[in-house]
Amino acid sequence: MPAMNYSLDNPMRVALAGFGTVGQSVARHLTGDGIPAVRLTAISARDLDKARRASASLKPAPHVVPVAELPAHADVIVECAPAAAFREIAEPALMAGKTLVAVSPSALATQPDLIDLAQAHGGRIQIATGALPGLDTVRGAREDGINSVKLVASFRPDRLARSDYVIAHGFDFSTPPDEPVLIFSGTAREATTTFPRHLNVAAALALAGTGLDKTLVDLWVDPDAVGTTLRIELDSDVIKLDLAAWNQPSGGEKGGTSKIVAPSILAALRAMVSPLRVGS
Repeated sequence: MPAMNYSLDNPMRVALAGFGTVGQSVARHLTGDGIPAVRLTAISARDLDKARRASASLKPAPHVVPVAELPAHADVIVECAPAAAFREIAEPALMAGKTLVAVSPSALATQPDLIDLAQAHGGRIQIATGALPGLDTVRGAREDGINSVKLVASFRPDRLARSDYVIAHGFDFSTPPDEPVLIFSGTAREATTTFPRHLNVAAALALAGTGLDKTLVDLWVDPDAVGTTLRIELDSDVIKLDLAAWNQPSGGEKGGTSKIVAPSILAALRAMVSPLRVGS
């Protein structure tokens, strides 16, 4: 998508598929100070009436339509809904040859045919990766060959206490443990299918680097964690990487989604229309 195709007179039209915390934050930015040459044109959500009420103050007012109708109103569709809705959002966007900005790439671990669908129809999937550091380095290292790469993730106990995996494996985090506990170790494919809501970043790392079956993941529960800690450990002949990020929760101490997700989407949209792009 050439950046110079868009201008103030010919803005890039953006639709939001999902209008929860992330979607509303993106909408406020796009209709507030905004991004030059980007215009919010449409919104979809599971509850359209609720989305209409939540978007009533936005100016100019975007269309509120079923998800299948978003491609008619936009050049770019931003997926910011629960992971279970990924295919419902992705299929019409990609079949219409649109760009899908995705924040739930774990869905691609079980639905890789969506990549083929994008190629067949001239669509494009762009993963918004602000929550995970160093992906430019990972992509560069892949060109020369990566020997090994691992993601080490740490969450607060309450974030994972009710997950099916934790319960099935006999962990009880109703009372926080006294020290960090390793609850999962496996491949990115196993991680993203077991924890699709929590380990989207594992799919992003795998797709940027060595793939879902050669990217390793350790998942810890840490009673001292405030948000989510993500560490990439990579070894290659051209670079060695040990890089960590401490992502702050969007809703304070009890928040789930990281604060960086909405800014990551905005950065991706800005790059699409900017004459200067920083990063590979």
